[in-house]
Amino acid sequence: MRLTDFSASLRACLLAVLFYALSAAAAGASSGKLQEYLAKAQPSEFFGGADRFGPPQGDPPVTPVFAGDVLKGFVYLNTDFTNATGYSGKPINLLVGIDPQGVITGLKLVEHKEPIVLIGIPEKRILAAINTLVGKDMKPVASGAEKPPQVDIVSGATVTVLVIGDSVVRSATKLIRSGRLGGQAAAGATTAAATVTKTLDLGKSEIKDWQTLLGDGSVRRLHLSVGDVSDAFSKAGNAAAAANAETGNPDDTFIDLYVALASAPTIGRSLLGDDAYNRLKAQLKPGQQAIIVAGQGAYSFKGSGYVRGGIFDRIELLQDGASTRFRDRNHTRIGSLAAEGAPDLPEIALFTTPPEFTLDPTEPWQLQLLVQRATGARDKAFLTFDVGYALPDAYVKREQKAVTVPDQPAPAAQAPAQAPTPTAGVPPDEAEPLWLQIWRGRPVAIGITAAALLALTGIFFFQDALVKRPKTYVWVRRAFLLFTLVWLGWYANAQLSVVNVLTFTNALINGFHWEFFLAAPLIFILWAAVAAGLLFWGRGPFCGWLCPFGALQELTNNLAQALKVPQLKLPWGLHERLWPIKYIIFLGLFGASLYSVALAETLAEVEPFKTSIVLKFMRDWPYVLYAVALLVAGLFVERFFCRYLCPLGAALAIPGRIRTFEWLRRWPECGSPCQRCAKECPVQSIHPEGHINVNECIYCMHCQELYHDDHRCPHMIQVRLKREKREALSSPSMRAGGSGHKPVIAHNGVPVAESPHSPSPSP
Repeated sequence: MRLTDFSASLRACLLAVLFYALSAAAAGASSGKLQEYLAKAQPSEFFGGADRFGPPQGDPPVTPVFAGDVLKGFVYLNTDFTNATGYSGKPINLLVGIDPQGVITGLKLVEHKEPIVLIGIPEKRILAAINTLVGKDMKPVASGAEKPPQVDIVSGATVTVLVIGDSVVRSATKLIRSGRLGGQAAAGATTAAATVTKTLDLGKSEIKDWQTLLGDGSVRRLHLSVGDVSDAFSKAGNAAAAANAETGNPDDTFIDLYVALASAPTIGRSLLGDDAYNRLKAQLKPGQQAIIVAGQGAYSFKGSGYVRGGIFDRIELLQDGASTRFRDRNHTRIGSLAAEGAPDLPEIALFTTPPEFTLDPTEPWQLQLLVQRATGARDKAFLTFDVGYALPDAYVKREQKAVTVPDQPAPAAQAPAQAPTPTAGVPPDEAEPLWLQIWRGRPVAIGITAAALLALTGIFFFQDALVKRPKTYVWVRRAFLLFTLVWLGWYANAQLSVVNVLTFTNALINGFHWEFFLAAPLIFILWAAVAAGLLFWGRGPFCGWLCPFGALQELTNNLAQALKVPQLKLPWGLHERLWPIKYIIFLGLFGASLYSVALAETLAEVEPFKTSIVLKFMRDWPYVLYAVALLVAGLFVERFFCRYLCPLGAALAIPGRIRTFEWLRRWPECGSPCQRCAKECPVQSIHPEGHINVNECIYCMHCQELYHDDHRCPHMIQVRLKREKREALSSPSMRAGGSGHKPVIAHNGVPVAESPHSPSPSP
């Protein structure tokens, strides 16, 4: 053997040894983590009468649980099977008990860093919500026959609860689908058995004509007449849809649809031809499949969505409850089918499965056709029809592999799982991410929030037109603040916090994942809006308009002023020295977060947001007393907390200095000699010299209201008087005609009508 060959072999051996060593180390670490948490639990917490845990087995590890020598079930750690990262950016660890039949028997929360649970919402409320999963049979969910069960929502901890529930469901279904339940992990393996694996046989490649492909099931067909569709809408019980039947003869073809798996060599070569099939084969990635869909008739399977946005909204691919729709990037238009005797079809499309969807070609799947019918000017009714597809056995290769199973009685026979249907649930381990599910589940809230942000943007861009109408401006502002407090804060719990800033910073340091932040759609949208607002207006849009606690302070102060509660104006020197307190608080929290995020989240209780907005004062009395004290202080000093204590305001003021526009106008006289705006600013953010400190400005626009008011702003008063003088001098009474009227003269800048007996003004 040559030296170079020996060196290459040696390197390969070393890499193999290193790979197995790392794999063993990873498995050991995972097993050790499960063992660590099991030490904090008792077997009886998961199974009644259980008295001992067995040794962890497999990867990811599961631990059998026994009552004497009888296997009761298994316990595993949710984070070993699926992602369970919560709002804190840290994993939420639970021990999950599951019996051999796939029923969840117990849950134990063993470790988390969720701030809303650490301080705020009692942990028992979280446990009560997720314990609704106990007793759920997860086998139908794993097969796709049922939708994943939903946990009860805890107001103020929605993201945390959803993440926990989702991780339990996904991990349980993943374990069930791995085939490791039923006692296999309970004892040493002593019996050999065989398992059959099915793969697509790429060696079978021949040319077949159209009738043969149609006859052996290589091509599947769905034919619907106009009458078939009308009957289906009538049976669905939709009277409006039944009354708006398609025009034409009931026997006319509504759609004639054909479906085939083009990635099977025989089918692909026959329908596409050798050249096109070879190009397709070179294009397909490992595990990716290709499907031909062709049709004719009055109804197009491509649909209007394809034209508008590149999505084929009328067809959907389903397998075992998982589903996907095709986009234009998955689509290639085919002019004609190459198989002998194939019909001349006007619509032929070649689709490749998207990367996020795994289609097993050896198992049955369906193509679902969505048929829509107008029931009014804008309303539509929908029905679905399925084209079932099972690859003929001639294209499937079967291999037997020996496996070992424990030498113990087989579990009781189970009833076969319900066959997946087009309306079945999506297996959670293949479903769309949790954050996307949350976004899909809150379209109304997202729409309302987006509309409010658009309205606020309009207020800012057209602020001059608004502030010139003081009464309208006051009611617009109060209405928006009321919306922010009641809907955005108390109802939707969309209160931003300095905890968000600390969590985001920590995620950048320790590994950033968008999923952490996308799990709370309204919070994410608001932060995106705040980030954009910093470029235009600084921190003002959030602090002055979008902060629910800030809105609560201002509205209660408005009520106090209406009740003649005296308002205190701190001396400028004292006020200026109190500003830095909030910056010191923020820097302290930021430094604490570098040491421990959990500690920083605890110290962030300096914000009363959680107590007053998220938990609506339903909390231990010290927190409630603190929040109420701040609100009482705000009755006398408007926005007391915002001015001097808010760490979030300080955090936003720092990047807010990068704003690129100056929207707040000032006159040369502002500050010298005029001090009116400075004295009337609700948060005293205007210096005696006249300039506005944007770090402290909440963008309430009161100074802009004064800027345009020609009865309160000295500069505008002078402008008005000069205008009135010009108008008076140009009036008909000043023009000496034959009328005999005396001219109008101005006294101290104010026009005064001269009486007939008044002395003539001196020149």
